[in-house]
Order: sequence, then C-alpha cells, then structure tokens
Amino acid sequence: MTQNQVKLMTEHSIIPVRVIELELESKDCLIRGVKDRLTLPRPHVLHDSAQILAIKLSCYQRECVEVRNWYQKEHQNYSKMKADQSKWWMWDRGLELALQSIRRIQDYLQRIGDAQAAGIADLCITPSEFNQRVGVYGQYCPVSLAERGELIDCSNTTTFEFAAEFRGKYYKMAGKKELEMFLAEPEKYVPPLAPRQLPEPELLPHRITKAELNGREAQILGYCPVTYLDGKMRYDALVPGSQEFMAEYKGNVFLMESEEKLYKFMKLPENYANMKLPHKQPPKPEELPFASLPMLGFMEQTCAIAMVKALTAAGNVKPKYPFISSTRSALIYVAYHLKAFNPKSSPYIRKKYKQKLQQFVETCELIKYLGNNMTVRYRDPNERPKEFDSKLETFFALRGVEPTPTWIK
Repeated sequence: MTQNQVKLMTEHSIIPVRVIELELESKDCLIRGVKDRLTLPRPHVLHDSAQILAIKLSCYQRECVEVRNWYQKEHQNYSKMKADQSKWWMWDRGLELALQSIRRIQDYLQRIGDAQAAGIADLCITPSEFNQRVGVYGQYCPVSLAERGELIDCSNTTTFEFAAEFRGKYYKMAGKKELEMFLAEPEKYVPPLAPRQLPEPELLPHRITKAELNGREAQILGYCPVTYLDGKMRYDALVPGSQEFMAEYKGNVFLMESEEKLYKFMKLPENYANMKLPHKQPPKPEELPFASLPMLGFMEQTCAIAMVKALTAAGNVKPKYPFISSTRSALIYVAYHLKAFNPKSSPYIRKKYKQKLQQFVETCELIKYLGNNMTVRYRDPNERPKEFDSKLETFFALRGVEPTPTWIK
C-alpha cells in the first residue's frame, strides 16, 4: 500500500477499522518466500523469485513509513504484530484486535442510541473531526473542573483513549478514572448542570516561551509562586523560577521552578496568582563567569576533596607500573581514581573506571610479587609458585605497552 492509495481510499470514505503491520526481518521474509515457492503446488507461474521478493521488500520499506505515520496520526488505528510467532498465535492476536474493535463499535452505537455518553477510542476519528465537534470545554477536562476546580489541559494528549461523545459533542478527560465518571453521569459535567464553567480564553493560563516574554517583568520578582505557597510561605520557600517554565495568566507572567510546579500552576492558577512577598527577601543569586574566577581558589572549592582522596589513596597504594616511572604511575593512578569516584559521572562510567583502576593496581603488584618470589639460583618449574611463570610472562609482555591509550603530555 502506498500513500497515494491511502489518499484515494480516504477520498472515497474507505477507512480501515484496524491496520495491522506484521513485523519480520527481511532475511526471514526471503526464506519464507523461497520455501513457499518450492513447496506449494501452483497451477500458474508467479513472480516470486528471490530477486522479485527483494524488490517488493525494498518498495515496502520505502512506502510503509508514510502509510504508518498517516494511520497513526489521523485515525489512530495502527497496530504492530510480531510475525516470527506461530500462525496460530498470530491468528489469536489478530482475532483479539478485531474483536476489541467490534466491541468498541457496538458499545458506542448502543450507548449513543440510548442517549448516553460513549467512549470514542479506536473509532478512527481524526483530529480535525474532533476539533469540529469539540464541546464547550475545548481540550480541558470537564470532570476535573467540576470535581476539583482544576484546569487540566488535555491538548498534549494526541490519542482519544480518554475521550467521549455526549449529545453530539466531544470531550476529553484527564485519565481513566475521569472517563469512567463522565460515562456514568455525563449530565453532571456539562451545561446546564455543570457546577463550574470554563473561563474565557483570555482568562485561561497558558505556557509561554522566552520569545513571547517581550521584556515583561515576572510577578513576585521571579520567585516560584507554587514553591512559596506549598512551602507555607516560609522564608526558605522563596526559590527563583526559571524562564524554561513560564506561564501567562491574566496578562501577568509567572516563573516556576520545575515542570511539575508549572503543571500545578496551570491546574489551579488562581491559588498562586495573588501571592505577596514578605518584607525580608533573600539576595538575588548572581551569575559568576568561571573564566573570571581565580584558578587556584576555583579548583580548591570544586576539586579539593576529590584530589585529597585520590592523592591519599595513591600514597597508600604506592603504585609502580612495570617499565614506567613512579611519577607517571602515580599520575595515572590519580587519574583513574578521579574517574572512578566522580559523583557527576553515570553509574556505568564509574563502574568502568573502577574496573580499570583495579586492573592497574593488580598489574602494579606484579613487581612486588616477582621480587618476593624471584631467587638468585635457578629453580625447577615444579618448585616454583603456581602462578610465577604466568605472571613473569605478563611482566615482560608489558615492555613498551602503555597502561592507557590516551595521555596528556
């Protein structure tokens, strides 16, 4: 199927209820095609040679992306199925998807026929159709507004999993619980019985970017109103907000500390819009460019503890790597130690360099081991320690080999 065929089907109102794509590696597809060609009796010759199958797969891979994206975005009726299972498993899975769609359609028709609210998930409704028939609450959840007075914007939810139709209008809910409440008593959440109405568009909060700030000053001197109120308006709850999390409400700009705080503000903006700052306020933090700071003092404040620990460990271990100087051995040990115990590195990086540090220490111990077990006179191999020969070979193999592939000279 190509994008042009999809457009022709859509123009003639042919919308598949469910589109299922079978996932299988190209190699397995070719193997199955060759087996079918050799085993199945055929009255007519078909174009199914390995070369023809390869061309068909190439065309499919070129066209399937646009078709997949179309059905995912427009009708939300696209599903994937692994084709490396048995045909009985695939039949059961396909039957399950088909029955699920049929049950959705039957439930929708029955509830709409009984003048009840019905869910519209998996009904191939497009975003444009939803916007044309959206209710008075727009993309806001009517259940959250009626029950808790919260303005929950569901426009970021692209699916209609928690959407419903009532009296010819569409409504979006914040979650499964809200959808069940709406389906049970829809009259309770829509006019004229709804306890709360959605404010006018200009009175709704909305998120803004730095480009939309236009030089306007933030309210309460840029402190996060959510953190301040949730912190019971204590002095230590005065935390500066960030321009990454800005919202505009009734013409005023508010800065929040995090995405979570911004979400809380968008739900209940009236609770946070009229905050008053105390007379005593913390000093505003000033940004200090690192380049202008004294190098010795900056390193002392940021790296002193880590350096002291690394140097102390190097002094206790006294590493000496075979065939390199003691100074360079100590420097490499300190470098590995800083990497292995850097709290800002990921767990994977720390684990990696701890292993490197352990290997480096074990290699350094070769000198001590060989010095303790090497004798002036020749000893028969049977009289030597068990690991002596292997460690001696390892020691001489390290001649001319760098302990680390990268080094700053």
